[in-house]
Amino acid sequence: MDTFATPVPLPGQTAIGQQKLLLISGPCVIENEALCFEIARFLKEVCAELDVTYVFKASFDKANRTSVKSYRGPGLEAGLDVLQKIKDQLGVLVTTDFHTPEQAASVGAVVDILQVPAFLCRQTDLLAAAGETGKVVNVKKGQFMTPEDMQYAVNKVKETGNDSVVLTERGTTFGYQNLVVDMRSLPIMRQYAPVVFDVTHSVQRPGAGGGKSAGDRQFAPYLAKAAAAVGVDGFFIETHPNPAVALSDGPNMIPLQDMKKVLSELVAIARLRQSF
Repeated sequence: MDTFATPVPLPGQTAIGQQKLLLISGPCVIENEALCFEIARFLKEVCAELDVTYVFKASFDKANRTSVKSYRGPGLEAGLDVLQKIKDQLGVLVTTDFHTPEQAASVGAVVDILQVPAFLCRQTDLLAAAGETGKVVNVKKGQFMTPEDMQYAVNKVKETGNDSVVLTERGTTFGYQNLVVDMRSLPIMRQYAPVVFDVTHSVQRPGAGGGKSAGDRQFAPYLAKAAAAVGVDGFFIETHPNPAVALSDGPNMIPLQDMKKVLSELVAIARLRQSF
């Protein structure tokens, strides 16, 4: 299966879907401005060294947390302010997720990529609102979706006249509190749009932490390397200097100090595969 979708341009960068890998990475949620700058600055340097396109990611609102008592984030206005500062001061691209059609215009005015959450990937109004911003739209595959059905999510965005769509694989529900990754989904979805592999959410254990999600971060590098060998256009990795104290999804995260090693291995595998 060697028919791949047209690459998607990024402002001032190599298009997603060409040979240069993309990294979407940052903390799960905006905890504070200083943490975001620390992570973005570190990853910008690593990606420059490895010749990887870097996009900083953090959420202004985690609207789907398991418990109402869980930290959600600083909110739309304060969160977008942090993302704008990182974009302006560090000169990196930024992305975040949004949850209602009404948020799309405000988010699209700041970010370079709008992320549609996996739970909302079939919401027609949300996909249309994202497309109407004219920005790149990254639709995360629902844990309940077949890879073939993601072509319809892509088409909903493209119906707005916006052809800049990316798909992200993040695992499929397997019984209770477990996800598996079917590597066949990667080449299937690459027929419809460039594909990013979500390394850290794929090892999540939804709801298994007693009112919050747990995870198996030790398996994240293995899945990432498998995806690199199969062939993807980029990676989504949440990271933190100290995942044990992260306010969201800490058990899935790759520690920041390990990111250079992990990314170096992914780049090496991807380049080897591209040479065939």
